[in-house]
Amino acid sequence: MIVVDRETLASLPLLTLAAPAIRDAYIAVSDGRANLPPVGYLALPGRNADCHVKYGYIEGDPIFVVKIASGFYDNPTRGLPSSNGMMVAVSAETGAVVGVLDDKGLLTDLRTGIGGAIATMALWRSDAQRIGIVGTGTQARIQIRALAALSDRPLQFSVWGRSADKAAAVVADVADLDLSIETTDDLEALCRHSDAIVTTTPSRAPLIRSDWIAPGTHITAMGADAPGKQELDVALVARADRLVVDLAGQCLDHGEFAAATQVGLIDEGRCNALGAVISGAAQGRRGDQDITIADLTGIATQDIAIARTALEALGLL
Repeated sequence: MIVVDRETLASLPLLTLAAPAIRDAYIAVSDGRANLPPVGYLALPGRNADCHVKYGYIEGDPIFVVKIASGFYDNPTRGLPSSNGMMVAVSAETGAVVGVLDDKGLLTDLRTGIGGAIATMALWRSDAQRIGIVGTGTQARIQIRALAALSDRPLQFSVWGRSADKAAAVVADVADLDLSIETTDDLEALCRHSDAIVTTTPSRAPLIRSDWIAPGTHITAMGADAPGKQELDVALVARADRLVVDLAGQCLDHGEFAAATQVGLIDEGRCNALGAVISGAAQGRRGDQDITIADLTGIATQDIAIARTALEALGLL
């Protein structure tokens, strides 16, 4: 059994290297190649923390993957990252452990960033350039990096957070990319002036109001991945022209769309699978005036895809 440490994995150009595999990971859910058991979820409310266990298999792959991912959201105040975890890759032929990816949450962060960028680019308008980033944590940084790496056009970023200092730190941390990027303390203005918005917070109360969102805007909602989390006003979710999900069962149960589902404003019939949109089997944006929202809760096929890509790049698979 091989253990691969975070430093080794961080040396790989996974934001670009794993993007095709992540795209296929979404399609595999839609075309029936994916086996995705229910996610294990452990809440630690007294510690403002949670843990997810995700596992699955894509038919034809040489491995399946079991992942443990934790989020301890007070960690930044201690000078520690909020996410941690590991992935175990197991041979689909023999059941032997191929490798333990001791990534300490890095692969989850990267596959989430890649997935967010793929969803945003699949649903934004053809002329979209102004990107609003809501939040100032690890995922805000990776969403910026993933969009910058994968986009086919120059982008202009605006970053909002409850703390101006933390928003400035995001801008400083991506300075190596030489982007057009600024901070703002006005969330409403960010929403009104953005072509696409990516939300990355662990908020438990809606941050973005429906009347702030103009026709034609796309939103990729990343933060709500557990019961009780919510970043968008339910009226905005109900008003959207197209709702897209990575996995309907998860999104309507504990994703961004859960709150609107619980009060009867939407149901599964309103939702389109991201994999089907990417493959062309379902329509995403239908026109420049559509408001589109992608609710991404994270699925195990993403973990399989990035673990497989890393192992192949290291010559271990």
